[in-house]
Parts: sequence; structure tokens; C-alpha cells
Amino acid sequence: MLTFTEKAREMVLSFMAQGYVDNPALRIGVVPGTSPFAPEYEFALVEEWEKEDDDVVVDAGGFHAYIDPRSAALLDGSTIDYVERAGESGFEVRNPNVRPLGTEPPTGELADRVRRVLEERINPAVAAHGGHITLVDVRQNVVYVRMSGGCQGCGLARVTLRQGVERMIREAVPEVVAVEDVTDHASGTDPYYRAAP
Repeated sequence: MLTFTEKAREMVLSFMAQGYVDNPALRIGVVPGTSPFAPEYEFALVEEWEKEDDDVVVDAGGFHAYIDPRSAALLDGSTIDYVERAGESGFEVRNPNVRPLGTEPPTGELADRVRRVLEERINPAVAAHGGHITLVDVRQNVVYVRMSGGCQGCGLARVTLRQGVERMIREAVPEVVAVEDVTDHASGTDPYYRAAP
């Protein structure tokens, strides 16, 4: 269900040995509200008596991990490691259930219809401002797009997305429930419109 590397197990046991918690266990959970495509995880030392009736209990070799049922389903098959790199250290969850956005080109009839709207209607309009919008992924009828050129870092990108891109896509492809922007706007180098400082 869930495994710990030897390094992660050693680090958990060393934290437990510091004595801040009597009879410690490790609580692991997926932070509610975080994206299922890039979930955030929380780790906390708790007292053994803090186990909830419906918690999944994992014997991790020297300690128990408590996981709520929702998080347990998302963490199934994961490996927890403790990593140290470039001045950072901490627990890292390698979760086979998480496929980051854009790892594979979006396929299927819905993706093709959205791509057609982008190519035929939206991109010709934003090209006048030096911009371009690319389809990154489609999951559960939510469309994920990335803006580039004059759209990346533009102070009006949110307005363009909500009042232009999303409206046009949802009119042409009614099955789409939302359009999300996954652009790193902070790295835009030549935005069409710069917001006042």
C-alpha cells in the first residue's frame, strides 16, 4: 500500500526519538483542496491515541503511519523517501497515481474540438497582441491551457482567459466545465500589457 525507503524510515524514527510526542505515530495526509495532478502532502507526529476509527494503519517498521481513507486511496502504491538536494531537505512522495499535466499530448474527440477552437478562433485573435495559447491537457472535462508570447505575463491575461478563451471554448464545446491557465506568468519576457507597479 505505502512503503518507506530506509532513509525516510531513519528520519521518521530520529524525529520521534526527540521526545516531543509520547508514544508517537506518523500522520500522513493529502492536503485538502490541492490539485489531484500535483497534490501536497502533510506529515505530523501525533500521539498513538489520536488514531481515528477509520484511519488506515501502516506498519512502517518501527512506527505506525495513520492515513485517513481519502488520502489512503490517493497514496496507494506510493513510496516515501527523504531527500537532500541543493540546500533543501524533506520527505518526498513518489506517487504512481499522479500524472502531471502535459506529460502526454491530449488526445480524443474532446481535445480535438478544443484544439480546433484554439487554432481557428482564439489564436488568430491573440496573435494581434503577439500571443499564443496552447492546449496542455483535458481531464474530467476541464481544459488546461498555457499562454505564451505577449499573453505570458500580460496584466490582462486573466481577463483574456475568462472573458475570451473560456467563453469561446465553452460555447463551441459545451461539455467543457472549466478552462484553467497553467502558465508561469512570472517568467514572461515580453507581455503585451504591463500592469502598473
